[in-house]
Amino acid sequence: MKAKEKLPLGMRCTTLLCALLAYSSILLGQTLADKLGYPEGARLLIVHADDLGMAHSVNAASFEALTNGHVTSASIMMPTPWVAEVAAFAKTHPDVDLGLHLTLTSEWSNYRWGPIGRDSVSGLLDEDHYLHGLCHEMAETATAAEVELELRRQVEQAKRMGINPTHLDSHMGCLVYTEEAFFQAYLNVARDYDLPTLIDRESLTGMSQHLAKYVTPKDMVVDRVLMAPDTAQGNFVATYDEALTNLGEGVSVLLLHCAYDNAEFQAAAAPQKAFGAAWRQEDFDYFSSQHFADLLKKENIIPVTWRELYKKWKARS
Repeated sequence: MKAKEKLPLGMRCTTLLCALLAYSSILLGQTLADKLGYPEGARLLIVHADDLGMAHSVNAASFEALTNGHVTSASIMMPTPWVAEVAAFAKTHPDVDLGLHLTLTSEWSNYRWGPIGRDSVSGLLDEDHYLHGLCHEMAETATAAEVELELRRQVEQAKRMGINPTHLDSHMGCLVYTEEAFFQAYLNVARDYDLPTLIDRESLTGMSQHLAKYVTPKDMVVDRVLMAPDTAQGNFVATYDEALTNLGEGVSVLLLHCAYDNAEFQAAAAPQKAFGAAWRQEDFDYFSSQHFADLLKKENIIPVTWRELYKKWKARS
């Protein structure tokens, strides 16, 4: 490097250097629990229910799990048909931890929805003017500008309905596992609304390491995300027991999907079995059980919410 190109002390880092520093912080840094001042080796767990708003069955089971079970957090799909019911619940339960499950797909065969607004987002629409069924289908036609516009519309719609989201996450992972520009849109929206996003350190140092360059030391990053595989149905107790017994240090997010196995959701989910009505009933049963509560105590796992973690994150000196 020539003398005139040397970086003086105090000068802001270049884009590349910032990216490298951020990546090093993620790779080599403390767990999120350490950064937030929890005791060394602490294991914290956000028990998180996805898909609120999708159906009355999903809402009813999730509300029960949030208020009388052991689920600590949930997220809402704003374009879905039963969102008004979630908004009413949020108003009467202001302390419940509710985020937004940012939604760019409509994956069920016979039960569909579109975006919040259809103008200026034609790339998000399939031939029937619903959202595409799969992430890769959406990514083939949508632009980053369309994605970001729809994400902002979903946040604004939530606020208009009296919902004050505690975090943002991505339905089906579309914002994380498709285009880098979509991941940037995800971060842009979160930063503008001062909300944490579901980003985890294990992914950013593994399969999603190409995205680490967009994450800054100001972004709150959990340590890992867990979810039962699509082969777990009928064996949830053993699957979850093993995952919790072997839970790593730091902050983990365990994603589940609650619903009652009733006629409404059987019809909505048909013919799909994975994540269908029986699957979601088993999820609800496990995380509402005394067995689960006892296992948390036995393993000294601390249940937490997005709200309390982000409050601690923002209060750091």
